[in-house]
Amino acid sequence: MEVSGKSTQKIVKKGGNKGYTKSAASEIVFRVVAYIFIIAFALICVYPLIYAFSAAISGGDAYNAGKVVLFPVDIQWNAFLSVIQMKVFWNGYSNTLFVTLFGTVWCMLISILGGYALSKKRLAGHKFFNFLLIFTMWFSAGIVPTTLNYWSTRDLFISMGIADQKWVIVIAMGVAAFNIILLRNAFEAVPKEIEEAATVDGANDFQIMSKIYVPMSKATVATVALFYGISRWNGYYWAQQVVTDSLDWPLQVVIQRQISAAADEAAEFGITLIDGIYSPDAASFAMIIAAIIPIIIIYPFIQKYFAAGVNVGGVKE
Repeated sequence: MEVSGKSTQKIVKKGGNKGYTKSAASEIVFRVVAYIFIIAFALICVYPLIYAFSAAISGGDAYNAGKVVLFPVDIQWNAFLSVIQMKVFWNGYSNTLFVTLFGTVWCMLISILGGYALSKKRLAGHKFFNFLLIFTMWFSAGIVPTTLNYWSTRDLFISMGIADQKWVIVIAMGVAAFNIILLRNAFEAVPKEIEEAATVDGANDFQIMSKIYVPMSKATVATVALFYGISRWNGYYWAQQVVTDSLDWPLQVVIQRQISAAADEAAEFGITLIDGIYSPDAASFAMIIAAIIPIIIIYPFIQKYFAAGVNVGGVKE
């Protein structure tokens, strides 16, 4: 019996090793394929950024001749120096900072209040309001009615004596259904016992929301703030449609006008083009690089909240 037992153990052990070897081999193959895919995808994402920077600091003759493929050729900084001297560029930068800062604060205020209210089943019409919120993600009025709505908002601001059209972008675009749902799901995951204890201590809804729910959902709050911040920073289409005063144009609209402007019209933007020193496109690339610098600086500090925030806010337990 002992011999047969030992033999059985050897067979099981041998079979187990084969299974383990096959499993390990398949895992290695999967990891290799996954790493190759991720690296290729990362290179595809990074290449435009590298190319834009290389084109911005390359000589005009080298760029026009198509010699700039990845790395810069005939390095010079004239395009960046010209962009720095552009008043419209810094005016657009300040407008974008204004829209991003106040727009993010306004959007977060509405989203947090809305997410907190919709997370409470004691809210009258709880299911109905949640359905209306989700309904807006399925169906929308369309571009034309939305544009007319924003135009009417702009005209209302003008009639109220608010000449600064940047406020139209800040106020009129303060709601995003998806972000409210993320916050609602995160708030629903907070243990009810904590709220009950705070209620017994005499805390009201605003105190419970600001001192319990928001701190305990900081990963999701940071993620939603990142979504809003990037959306406001990169906002172009609606800013172009709504803002008619060039002094209130955000940076993305200024960049679009620079890209579409011909070389002989570049003087309108304060650019002095010298043939052979840098191409007209170099100034556009320099503006693009300058526009993404704040995002590159800020993102690493809040990236750690990103994955956790989407997971907690997007999955209801």
